[in-house]
Amino acid sequence: MSLLRRVSRSPALLTFTGIVASHYLRLVWNTSRFVVEPEDIYDRIRGDLPVIIAMWHGQHFMMPFIKKPEHRAKVLISRHRDGEINAVAAERLGIGTIRGSGDHGRRFDRKGGVGAFKAMLTALEEGCNVALTADVPKVSRVAGLGIVMLARNSGRPILPVAMATSRRIELSNWDRSAVNLPFSRGVTIAGDLIRVPADADEAELERCRRAVEDSLNDATRRAYARADGGKAASG
Repeated sequence: MSLLRRVSRSPALLTFTGIVASHYLRLVWNTSRFVVEPEDIYDRIRGDLPVIIAMWHGQHFMMPFIKKPEHRAKVLISRHRDGEINAVAAERLGIGTIRGSGDHGRRFDRKGGVGAFKAMLTALEEGCNVALTADVPKVSRVAGLGIVMLARNSGRPILPVAMATSRRIELSNWDRSAVNLPFSRGVTIAGDLIRVPADADEAELERCRRAVEDSLNDATRRAYARADGGKAASG
């Protein structure tokens, strides 16, 4: 392994990068004006807490800031090298972390993810909101079955959420990551709660998976339209 490769993977550098990332995200948040739709979303979901927060990969950077001070929250983060940076940043922003990931078969209760699945169930049982990206790994904007299985097993509803800023850099990678920039107009759009029955069979799980996917795509479209100066479409 080359010296450059070893340095790039060093825990010290990953930790430093995560700390810098957390400060940068605070800068974006503190210099931007965010609006939330619907305005009363926190009141609407109060009786349903804790919830499972669904988001798209690459659109997740500002998500730590949706947490209210009285809320407890944890986020599922992969064990990949980039995940180390995200984990440090999340923890610096007051979000607990659960490490694990899914596979291309649309499940995260495989590929070493059983422990993470159990940890998310435990967090929800203890009253923590749990946030995770809903995409199939390396397949953008296609929801996997894992998140609906988590909802079925925990009895907690899924809340699809999208965030966008008017100033951003859009990358041409697999997840179409948007790097949010300071001094932006920011928008948070929440969809309706999605409930998965405890006795859901394969057909019902697929229906719920599609509901998550459709709701996230709709929330994302509306968030970008509003951030870019248009009016968010209703529903």
